[in-house]
Amino acid sequence: MDHAADVPDVFDPRIYAAGIPHERYRLLRERHPVARQAEPEIQGWPAGPGFWAVTRHADVVRVLRDHRTYSSWLGATQIRDPDPADLPFLRRTMLNQDPPKHGRLRRLVSRAFTPARVDAFAGRVRERARALLAAARQDAEDGAVDLVRAVTDEYALLNLTDLLGIPAADRALLLEWTVRIIGYQDPDDAPAPLIGPDGTPLNPRSPALLGEMFAYARELADHKRTHPGDDVLTALAGAGLDPAELEMFFFLLTVAGNDTVRSAAPGGLLALAGAPDAYRRLAQGSVPFDRAVDELLRVHPPVLSFRRTAAVDTELAGRSLRAGDKVVVFHASANHDERVFTDPGRLDLARTPNPHVSFGDGPHVCLGAHFARLQLRILYEEWCAAMPVPELAGPPRRLVSNFINGITRLPVRVSGRPG
Repeated sequence: MDHAADVPDVFDPRIYAAGIPHERYRLLRERHPVARQAEPEIQGWPAGPGFWAVTRHADVVRVLRDHRTYSSWLGATQIRDPDPADLPFLRRTMLNQDPPKHGRLRRLVSRAFTPARVDAFAGRVRERARALLAAARQDAEDGAVDLVRAVTDEYALLNLTDLLGIPAADRALLLEWTVRIIGYQDPDDAPAPLIGPDGTPLNPRSPALLGEMFAYARELADHKRTHPGDDVLTALAGAGLDPAELEMFFFLLTVAGNDTVRSAAPGGLLALAGAPDAYRRLAQGSVPFDRAVDELLRVHPPVLSFRRTAAVDTELAGRSLRAGDKVVVFHASANHDERVFTDPGRLDLARTPNPHVSFGDGPHVCLGAHFARLQLRILYEEWCAAMPVPELAGPPRRLVSNFINGITRLPVRVSGRPG
């Protein structure tokens, strides 16, 4: 049995405001690779029954690949249990489905989200990176800017809305929705939560709070059917989805699609600021950018955790799990597993092989990984071409979240010659 004093807490979202808790993860990997975690009430969010934390790379991959044993459909994919009344609604999105039903929806959206369509946006993505970095240098006060506000938030949002085909006048809505839905655990980053009749906060992913987004999705799909373009939403509008499926695709693409790069881009630059020698090798062309992108994703995965639910009684790393138990994989821990990665605490931009799980694994591997990698590669290339060695001008601020590995403030010096 686990002894509570021996098992570090990796659930409390406030822990992550200080950074990824690597020492806690290391202790879990070493002593309790599948460990019971309590779910106390925190910041008004109600207590839960607890869950199993999975921290070793091999076990994380096993859970993510074995959908028959570890289901996304039974309890959805967030640590907190959803309101039972919301569960049928949450199951409409492919994120919360298991094969074979998941495969049908994934194939439909894959036809819209092709690598060729993504690659066609590379020139526009590069122009945007250059323009945002140039503006950051021009607008810097005392040689420094907050890169999140000046560069990376806009970069991620505008690239995604270009690909989706969202009108420029509506783009601020997407950032508002993303902050509300992703940052809900952070009292300083998201609007104050709405309180339900039982006195507890309402889940921002519940249907009651997504009506505005869904109405917009229906209106935009109607517009695309009569005014088609070469974009993902035009393809989805004609893909034969029912209205509820289209709404949930819009939710998934606009929120998850935006926040992947919105979290990874400042995280990668923060990692480079902490390793100036590695950055110089990258800027001098000694390291391929594609390989560097994967290493930066390894050390700063956009998503910290994902939940599954045991569909049957099973065993994992010597622990007996019962059907209905919550099983939560921790990506950042798996990415630092000493059994897989040599010297995992070192930023090795040339690392190969690099089997990180920052985009997941198995049937739910991130559909937008190609687009995310393209954006990150171009941003780092343009930074190396035009900007100085990244240097912090103040402490970064991290998102209070046990789900998204977000950076909400990143003061960096941008004056000086390219390094």
